[in-house]
Amino acid sequence: MQSLDELRRVIRRIETRRPPHPAAPPAHEVLGGEVVETGAGPLLVVRREYPLTHIHGRQPLAPAFAAPLALLSAVARAAAPARDPRGLLFLDTEATGLAGGTGTYAFLVGVGHLDGDRVVVAQYFMRDFDEEPALLAALVPLLEQAAGVVTFNGSGFDLPLLETRFVLARRRWPALLPHLDLLRPARRVFTVRCADCRLTTLEREVIGLEREDDVPGALIPALYFDFLRSRRAAPLARVFDHNRHDVLSLVALLGWFGRALAAHDHLGAEDLAGLGRLWEPVDLERALACYRAALTADLAGPAAHRVRLRLARWEKRAARWDAACALWEAARDHDAFDREPWEEIAKFHEHRRRDLPAARAIVAQALEVADTAGAAPRVLDAFTHRLSRLERRLRRHR
Repeated sequence: MQSLDELRRVIRRIETRRPPHPAAPPAHEVLGGEVVETGAGPLLVVRREYPLTHIHGRQPLAPAFAAPLALLSAVARAAAPARDPRGLLFLDTEATGLAGGTGTYAFLVGVGHLDGDRVVVAQYFMRDFDEEPALLAALVPLLEQAAGVVTFNGSGFDLPLLETRFVLARRRWPALLPHLDLLRPARRVFTVRCADCRLTTLEREVIGLEREDDVPGALIPALYFDFLRSRRAAPLARVFDHNRHDVLSLVALLGWFGRALAAHDHLGAEDLAGLGRLWEPVDLERALACYRAALTADLAGPAAHRVRLRLARWEKRAARWDAACALWEAARDHDAFDREPWEEIAKFHEHRRRDLPAARAIVAQALEVADTAGAAPRVLDAFTHRLSRLERRLRRHR
């Protein structure tokens, strides 16, 4: 049986035969950043600057810093940042997992802010878990000085994640930090024309940006863990590009909303319809103007049908009966049968005009069209019941 000393000699002989692995170059050299001292330890920071004339996709960066924040916050139902958008902080994180919780770290935090006539995107990266105190220390002055934070789904992920890391590190999270989450207004505006409201979808469909060789978000944690094992930083360059694009897209998207709220003569029919949904909870007349403009701009298909019915409900509530009836008449011709416009026209003739024969004719026609279209039995039963009631009333009036 070999002694411990003999085993050590064997291991040393094997190690001397194995060619040494070349040391990986430092991450700051590979990623184009610098190591800064934060007061809580060293941290790698990568900075890029962009002029306000920089075009991200089709959108310049400058309009974001003239956006009407109070108005946008109202329609987005968010806590209003300070009135000056030049003090905003645009924030996006990359994390070790997508589920959140105390076991998830934000290993890369990208922030964008205005510095003079340029947009600076700074990315704070912890090269190992023991650098988290330095990352949090670097974020503190940025958050404290910001007029507000702009994110995309930050309410559901980024800010709760950072708050958790702050609390676990015994640091105070700025609880009163104004926050504008662009996912909320995006869902109201762009569901009309976009298949989903992921940021990459809005980049392609709204901003006009096509990312090349973008790393999928689901792969980012694995790339970071591979770096921790190998110390090879080159594969992380795509992660930094992904995060940087996210931050710039926040700037471009805020600019889009700012321009749309200020004037909508440059918008297409689908965006006008979505903008109406955004205005509706806070300024009904502006919402109705957007709906009318969308129909005038030849909004078509199911989107046009939904807008007609939505607009007709408000016209009815305002007792603008001619306008409401015109919308219901147009909605009756929709390809898929919808009981609402038929019922509303019938009720108008029965209760407003007191024209029972006209109401009966509408219901009889609706029942025939519904039957042909294969409507649900409950719909047919409802029209049958209404037709019987109208016929009884007509017999009593003879």
